Amino acid sequence: MKKVNLVFGTVYGSAQFTAETLAQALSQRGYLVKLWQTDEIASFTPPADELLVVVTSTTGQGDLPEDIQPWFYHLKNTAPYLPELYYSVIALGDSSYETFCGAGKAIDALLGELGAKAVVNRFDIDACQTMEPEVEALKWLEHWDQVIRSAAD
Repeated sequence: MKKVNLVFGTVYGSAQFTAETLAQALSQRGYLVKLWQTDEIASFTPPADELLVVVTSTTGQGDLPEDIQPWFYHLKNTAPYLPELYYSVIALGDSSYETFCGAGKAIDALLGELGAKAVVNRFDIDACQTMEPEVEALKWLEHWDQVIRSAAD
């Protein structure tokens, strides 16, 4: 089974809890999962033969959380060409803000610019609609898993 690298950016812990919930669910589905902690992610370049899932909240005026910024800027500055990488982004935000899910949109755009391919469209979770983003992420995982398994056939 494929290896999944899970990266998260969080301010108050919701994105981290969502990523941890996904890591457990992915493991139960037979995936090899690496949940990257913020202190080990700064210079991580995702391997092309592994999957990448990014879960991030948005802070300020559509900004990236501080804990994921070093990784984002490492990728942006080194600009590795990643045409073999398949990724997904789950963006947590609040639609009452003009910059709704701005961090997730920025990560999605950067990975696309680096040549990586989205497994599914970015999934935006609105705090105005749910207080449990991990529940919505698990629903999303059903579809994601179907896409991955059908591509492997």
